[in-house]
Amino acid sequence: MDEPEMREAEDCRTMGEIRAGIDRIDTDLVRLFAERARYIDRAARIKAETDLPARIGSRVEEVVANVRRHALREGLPPDLVEKLWRRLIDWSIAREESHLGPDSLRRQPEE
Repeated sequence: MDEPEMREAEDCRTMGEIRAGIDRIDTDLVRLFAERARYIDRAARIKAETDLPARIGSRVEEVVANVRRHALREGLPPDLVEKLWRRLIDWSIAREESHLGPDSLRRQPEE
């Protein structure tokens, strides 16, 4: 069976078209999360060289403020996007700590 042609959401006429669009976006999101994880892994290596902790509070809040602003611009609820991103940030920090060891052993940057 042929796959439905990719359409913008507002141009979809069938559930097959909708599902194809969502599946495409999910594939793209997973690819982007994997790319983000590669940046996290590189950050862990740099932080290890400079004795920085995985969690830098000012950076966490900067990322959250950025995604809240992007959410508003895109018409999404910023509180929901913030909750999702805080989970992503926590996962990212845990990933860094798996390379660095616990933050309690590293110096804390001046905020």
